Amino acid sequence: MRYSGIGGQAVMEGVMMKNQEKYAVAVRTPDQEIVVEVSEYQGLIRNKKIRNFPVLRGVFAFVESLTLGMRTLTFSASFFEEEEDPAAAGRKSGTAETAAAAETKDAGARETRAGHGEELAMGGTVALSVLLAVGIFMILPYGISLLFQRVVTSALLIALLEGVIRLAIFIGYVALISLMPDIRRVYMYHGAEHKCINCIEHGMDLTVENVKKSSKHHKRCGTSFLLIVMLISILFFMVIRVDHVVGRLALRILLIPVIAGVSYEFIRAAGRSDNPLINFLSRPGMWLQRLTTREPDDAMIEVGIASVEAVFDWRTYVEEIRQGRSNGQ
Repeated sequence: MRYSGIGGQAVMEGVMMKNQEKYAVAVRTPDQEIVVEVSEYQGLIRNKKIRNFPVLRGVFAFVESLTLGMRTLTFSASFFEEEEDPAAAGRKSGTAETAAAAETKDAGARETRAGHGEELAMGGTVALSVLLAVGIFMILPYGISLLFQRVVTSALLIALLEGVIRLAIFIGYVALISLMPDIRRVYMYHGAEHKCINCIEHGMDLTVENVKKSSKHHKRCGTSFLLIVMLISILFFMVIRVDHVVGRLALRILLIPVIAGVSYEFIRAAGRSDNPLINFLSRPGMWLQRLTTREPDDAMIEVGIASVEAVFDWRTYVEEIRQGRSNGQ
């Protein structure tokens, strides 16, 4: 395996792939066409020294992935909102003039959605998502663990119990939403994303047949990152302790960026190395991906390929891998 530098995520009926500042969203529309939009995302901080500072870069990457993820999800969802719109119905059954007018109206609507109002709404949505995540996965487990303080006197055991509760809530949440039909399709596209990246990182041409043979699990997956966050938080809160109840709660909130940054460093190292120890430590995340990825069909793989090809020259990349192998590298 060779690190490619590309990453992505599943969206509604599609795949987003990102390579440095360039990203592409490929969506299978209701009429079965593949629409690809290519854009650039500069990120929160443009200073390279600050962006590449260990641990801190993980905090930036986490926030940026949330923002870009929300943006690409909104883009993919817009195609299916239009399908329910009367103007969309007119495109299908009306005259050519009606279709042209509807298309103009839709283009204007998409342009309006891309304005400053949408950016503000998106920022608010991301902020709300973070607050909900902190409440469910940090504050709630801490509150539940307090109920056991009357029967458990060891602070170390309480911290461990809190971590187990946090982990159980997280895995339970992932398992529960995987039962939803719409989420299952997203997980299939998630599998297509992983399989496309694995295909080229193992030196194979990016074709439907080769992608089908590739693994749907990947060490750099966001699922693995979140699981690592849960596990590292257990270690942090067992070692760093405060006696006061309010102080412990504040500590859990304040340490979230640090935990995210450290978790990012592990995922980053895992994606660049085949070290046996790192591979062993990556296994729990790979196991959890059995819940968050599904085997995609050929049409989904085609969408993933279109997204990769919009931002990444995989032919040159694969040829370099082959040359390296022939030279014994």
